[in-house]
Amino acid sequence: MRPMLVLGIACLPAIAIAQHPPGEHNSPNVRVVSHVQLATSTDVKVEQELSRPYVYVSSGRTGGFVVVSVKDPARARVIYNWQIEDPELHQGGALSPMHLKTNGRYYFTQSFQFRQGGPDYDLGAVVFDVTGLPDSSKVKEVARIRTPDTPGGFHETFAYKHSDGRALLFATTVSQGASVFDIAKVVAGGPGLAGRIPLPVANPYGTGAPSPGVNELLARALPGYHDFYVGYDMATKRDLFYGAGATGYFVYDVSNLAEPKLVTSITGVAGVPFGHTFTPTPDGRYAVTEVEYQYAPLRIFDLKPGLDGQVKTISRPVGAWTPNWKNLPHNHEVRWPYVFVSSYKDGLQVFNMMDPTNPYTVGFYDMFDAPDDFGSQNAGVLGSMGGTFGVDVRNADGLIVASDSRFGLWALKMDGFDGWNGHQWGMPNQSSAQDWDNGPDGAPKQKVS
Repeated sequence: MRPMLVLGIACLPAIAIAQHPPGEHNSPNVRVVSHVQLATSTDVKVEQELSRPYVYVSSGRTGGFVVVSVKDPARARVIYNWQIEDPELHQGGALSPMHLKTNGRYYFTQSFQFRQGGPDYDLGAVVFDVTGLPDSSKVKEVARIRTPDTPGGFHETFAYKHSDGRALLFATTVSQGASVFDIAKVVAGGPGLAGRIPLPVANPYGTGAPSPGVNELLARALPGYHDFYVGYDMATKRDLFYGAGATGYFVYDVSNLAEPKLVTSITGVAGVPFGHTFTPTPDGRYAVTEVEYQYAPLRIFDLKPGLDGQVKTISRPVGAWTPNWKNLPHNHEVRWPYVFVSSYKDGLQVFNMMDPTNPYTVGFYDMFDAPDDFGSQNAGVLGSMGGTFGVDVRNADGLIVASDSRFGLWALKMDGFDGWNGHQWGMPNQSSAQDWDNGPDGAPKQKVS
């Protein structure tokens, strides 16, 4: 790799910044396996079993999703396309796709966030049975999750195999907390609400209030959490919820969903009025975080002082990273020591955080095939949001999938990364990828569901 440039920013540690010459779309170690052009894309999710080579891409403004087969990764192709009825009447679109498994069946959930003025203002997600893929005629809608008490939909969701054996869907709501749904109960015809995770502070921006320096759309639309991660902590034998939202980031013990307990928080951080994304390392020691405004880097925090009870809240990062200080890195997947980032106008970026205080770029592929100032007529964060929106990693073989809002789905490989298992790095085998049959790594074994 070429030498790194380092930029110092007040109140932050040194930030590693990768630069590449004009016209150079990728580092030599990252290559495209296949590309599927789609009209509009938001987030992306890939199934983890090699026997189920399916990628789900939310269709954003058109209110639906597509299923792409990567059975032959070099010849990825769309095998199923679904769109909500009367899409032209709906105000909003499709966001977070998730897949789950319970009782021997495979399910897919597509979340929506529709505004007032159109249908389905209270619709959070539609649930599909996708067990029969690749036969698209066997894909069946089995349930719709509605939240009339907290209308406005689910901005983000997270699928988690709880240590008690349940397949759960955590969802943001337009309220001061997150809702948790038991998918087995949802598909059985019940409401399936399994719990609520509160936000321990009030949103200082309220709804509709101005919020300088932060993504106003998020602050207005989401009075609670933006998104989250859920994982099992082997050291303490707890299911932990990592929520990003108003004023910062919060860790809850959700082993007992009826009584979530606040463990620690990250608040009072310079430049972080509203947390966007919060992803821990496999051992839960460090966390990579995002806050959604232009020029903001990904900040890395050491959670140990808070987890050990040494401090009430954590307020200073130990490291930070960005590929281009003028832009904005977005969603990310941690596969220690690598972090895979969908970095909007800077495409797919990969950095190494073996030393969290000195992260450095190890690969990239810039699929934003437009001028860097494209969209700059929109002020602030909105002008930096076009491009690569979502990213996911298949642990079995290291396949990387990235969704671009203008240019569709990309399947990529990075040399030397042919799969991931935390044990090979001296870490718990924990990531956003779930072991639906056995449950979290290190958790008591539950009955297969």
